[in-house]
Amino acid sequence: MPNLLPDRPRAVLVGVQLPETTDLEHATHLAELRRLVNTLGYETVATVSQRRASTGSGTVLGTGKLKELARLTGGPGVIASGAADRTSKAKERWEAEAAGEDDAAEEEASGDGPPALAGEKPTVVVVAHELSPSQLRNLEKATGALVLDRTGVIVDIFHRHARSREARMQVEMARLKYLSPRLRESAGRSERQQGRGAGDSAVELDRRKIRDRLAELNEGLAAVQRDQDQRRFARRDQLRVALVGYTNAGKSSLMRALTGSEVLVADRLFATLDTTVRALQPESRPRVLVSDTVGFLRQLPHDLVASFRSTLDEALEASLLLHVVDASDPACQAQLDVTREVLRDIGAAEVPSLLLLNKIDRLDEAARRPLAERFPGAIQLSAKSPADVAALRQRVLDFFEVQMVEADLQIPYASQGRIAEVYETARVLSETFDESGRHLRVRSTPGAIAKLQRAFEA
Repeated sequence: MPNLLPDRPRAVLVGVQLPETTDLEHATHLAELRRLVNTLGYETVATVSQRRASTGSGTVLGTGKLKELARLTGGPGVIASGAADRTSKAKERWEAEAAGEDDAAEEEASGDGPPALAGEKPTVVVVAHELSPSQLRNLEKATGALVLDRTGVIVDIFHRHARSREARMQVEMARLKYLSPRLRESAGRSERQQGRGAGDSAVELDRRKIRDRLAELNEGLAAVQRDQDQRRFARRDQLRVALVGYTNAGKSSLMRALTGSEVLVADRLFATLDTTVRALQPESRPRVLVSDTVGFLRQLPHDLVASFRSTLDEALEASLLLHVVDASDPACQAQLDVTREVLRDIGAAEVPSLLLLNKIDRLDEAARRPLAERFPGAIQLSAKSPADVAALRQRVLDFFEVQMVEADLQIPYASQGRIAEVYETARVLSETFDESGRHLRVRSTPGAIAKLQRAFEA
């Protein structure tokens, strides 16, 4: 039967190993990039890697490695005369000599280049570093392929996966900020414009449109975030838990298991970009709210971190953080460090937390014992195990239980229609009635009880 599905675009990964990067870290970074590229819908068919002192040259790679990459993509392997950005003769000679040394060292370490690829040539090159606009143009000219850097891949993934109005606006802002300095003249569009804006090139006009759109998005986002702030303010006295952690650590799977909500669960990076808030199930009294947040990532582009500040505020305002780590990932310690760094950046490092070593079902007993020694006090669990999820739910309830106090409430008969407020935010231990109204003995947090007492004051 013929394959009716369209072929996925073929991509080549490019990585530069800097002196301060170990072989394991370099391999981990490339593996993460491969997953990002797969999430974007491309098929990785080859990897070109080189050890270099820096990524500062005009094409990132040395001349030999650049030609090796071009053989895979069918490009010329060089930048045509006059096509490269202008630079001094001395700098050109220095870069050529440095590139030659890097190529020689790489060939000695890795032997021959990659074999020729069967089938169609790759049409996409993805570089594991952020590229300047000139580096991106030079690589496209040398390879004849579409070139993306790591930041561009992440921004595109966010653009495709955002669902809520707030997330779409935040991602569009980050995307426009990324694209603006990378705009370039296309054939036939370099002429100066007539009339309004006379003297401006097409690119300058495009950048002006981007600035206008960013201003419009800022206004719209401010209105959305005011609504979000009001909703969070209304929940301020409720018990709140936030799931945080590296992307694809299993937060959404735990969210579904803890709350019974139909949140998206997918084995891909950044499957969740929108904040989801649901009640812990079975419901407790007082009710506990659980928030699922966007996953963290090593060197997440600054504009995206800033754009998702409101999402990260869920972690800042939570009473308890459930810090989810993929225990089966060899790079789990590095991922844990990234999450802690982001939490410090947003001021949430002091929020009480429980460390959850998730996906423990993928490890045997021999692999679990070192984790217990390495992370004392951490909870080893699998989101697929009902027993593990039930035990985690109890740990969450126990955490809040020690903070609760008991108090008496008197509710006049004229206010009986608001009795649901009490049952939603407190646990009723006993109730009696007399001529003045209903008398309740309740247990909840001090803040919630104070709010109830103010609400039912005679």
